[in-house]
Amino acid sequence: MSLVFYWHPMSSATPVACALAELAVPHERVEIDIRNGEQRTPAYLAINPNGKVPCLVVDGTPLFEGLAILQWLGAQYGVAQGLWPKEGTPERLQALSWTTWAYVTYAALLSRLWLATREQALQNHDHAAAALAGVNDLLDILDARLSGRTWMLGEDYSLVDLVVGSVVGYGVYFGADVEAHPQVKAWLTALQARPAMQGAV
Repeated sequence: MSLVFYWHPMSSATPVACALAELAVPHERVEIDIRNGEQRTPAYLAINPNGKVPCLVVDGTPLFEGLAILQWLGAQYGVAQGLWPKEGTPERLQALSWTTWAYVTYAALLSRLWLATREQALQNHDHAAAALAGVNDLLDILDARLSGRTWMLGEDYSLVDLVVGSVVGYGVYFGADVEAHPQVKAWLTALQARPAMQGAV
């Protein structure tokens, strides 16, 4: 299978880079310089009409959106390596639920927090406080999930940890810290210490 990975370092493509490293999947890597607008060139838009990274071209067919790529990698390569649950198991349903929760539910509140604190025209103390309160409510849910577990699905690390932890870790950089959530903090520290995470970043 031919895989071409379009990415930019320290971007939303980073979790996919980490997953490819964790799975040791052979692929070609093409850096798109998003600082200079390379993602908006006709050549790249022909691959990903959204003009964003990441994008993974699988045997000539583009697969875009980070979550879709990560879930596909899990199903395609992770099952054999014990890094993604088998189809038809309760754990597979949990994997789909939690990874989508991270990219949709949790990330939506992070976006609100970012806009209310960092986007000058939209800065608003009340909106920021509400977003942060929502983030903390979700971190309470994640903390409860991790109580009595080493990793998201139990005692064994999986790509679910990588996906959820990438979003939670991203949020820490702009104020959604995990200090008040001890289970999340310990889990995130262990996740970020993994060689695949360190090397890809």
